[in-house]
Amino acid sequence: MEKTSVVHRQRVKRRARRVVRRMLPFMASLFMATPLATPIKSSMANAKGVETKMPTEKEMEAAFFDQRMHDLYRDLNVEQQGLRFEVFEKAMTGYLNLRNENKLGDKQLLTVVDFEKPSTEKRLWVLDLEKKEVKFHTLVAHGRNSGENLTSTFSNENESNMSSLGFYVTQDEYIGKHGRSLKLDGVDEGYNTNALARSVVMHGADYVSEEFVRQYGRLGRSLGCPALPMDQYAQIIDEVGGKTCLFLNGPDENYSSKYLNHDVALSTLVSANQMI
Repeated sequence: MEKTSVVHRQRVKRRARRVVRRMLPFMASLFMATPLATPIKSSMANAKGVETKMPTEKEMEAAFFDQRMHDLYRDLNVEQQGLRFEVFEKAMTGYLNLRNENKLGDKQLLTVVDFEKPSTEKRLWVLDLEKKEVKFHTLVAHGRNSGENLTSTFSNENESNMSSLGFYVTQDEYIGKHGRSLKLDGVDEGYNTNALARSVVMHGADYVSEEFVRQYGRLGRSLGCPALPMDQYAQIIDEVGGKTCLFLNGPDENYSSKYLNHDVALSTLVSANQMI
């Protein structure tokens, strides 16, 4: 099984590099600011006659991916809503990796939660990547043992009452003690894979509101669930249910994920049926 996985990763990497090689003239022109028709050599002279080294293939791959992410970030117009580019790019990298593994359904939706922001700010975004629009931008609660207004601690353990960082794939909804709720399958080993067993779900809560913030100076807190405002949770569940990607970002420098593989993300990005 491990051997098959390694072979698959190598195949993905080769495919991504083949795509980038086909785009070498265009990418070189971006680096060198020269006409597209200019022949590519190992080095080129700029307008002042100073020889400039050609970028490496790896640098061009990174530049291509970065440019596509910035273009999408601009088209979604989320910077003015407070979604930082570095968080968006991380979320998109995971989304593309999950799509490569066929873990996502047909909806091209990405939900991003940034727990580095205080609970008093709107820190959840539901992004429609196909239409390039923001479907929802709203408040969301974190676990009571993850912090007061700001989060600092996270856990994958049962009864920790903490939020769990990482990538999730939304599942089916059900009716529970919080009413309509959406199951979340955590896919980051060691960080959120106990989400289903812990009943970490999306649900509505009356402590997630502007009124609660005005009264207490922060949102109320959950037992680890990303709880939503009562006037929006049903619409959000309708929208994101059924195998879409959810990413919970937070202030944890040790967080890592196999879904943050840029080679896989690049290959998925440029494949014919996954262009964004």
